[in-house]
Amino acid sequence: YSCYVLAFSVGYSAVALNHVIDFKEKKQEIVKPVSLSELFPSLPIVQGTSKRIKVLTRLTLVVSDPSHCNLLRSTSANIRLFDIIAVFPKTEKLFHIACTTLDVDLVCINVTEKLPFYFRRPPVNMAIDRGICFELLYVPAIKDSTMRRYTVSNALSLMQICKGK
Repeated sequence: YSCYVLAFSVGYSAVALNHVIDFKEKKQEIVKPVSLSELFPSLPIVQGTSKRIKVLTRLTLVVSDPSHCNLLRSTSANIRLFDIIAVFPKTEKLFHIACTTLDVDLVCINVTEKLPFYFRRPPVNMAIDRGICFELLYVPAIKDSTMRRYTVSNALSLMQICKGK
């Protein structure tokens, strides 16, 4: 709760509550997002405005097998309750599937390590055409110079394939 109050006090107008499901762990299931009324009796006001903060719900699925994508293809009632759907593909095949066929908002990429695949222009262009955005996970690069090199290299590679989009 306190990190959200800090975000509001420095001027963020929206935050997302992220629910991560990693299918490597046993018995993972998609549950309903937490009700905002349970977390906040009243939403804080954004610093410097009279508007209340917008709180979104986000579901991030870490997929390492094509069968994990079936949940996103299904019409699960709980999935439709989230405002943002993100997928974190672990292989090139899953990256291609995420870019071309899955109904998601974000494709997450860990750019702080050597990627097990290269970015290819066709799936990236298809994702851009479909309105899918890429999220680069860079937090570990702040602490480690090796991760920083991978972050810069991988981010530049993606930017070149995206042509800056």
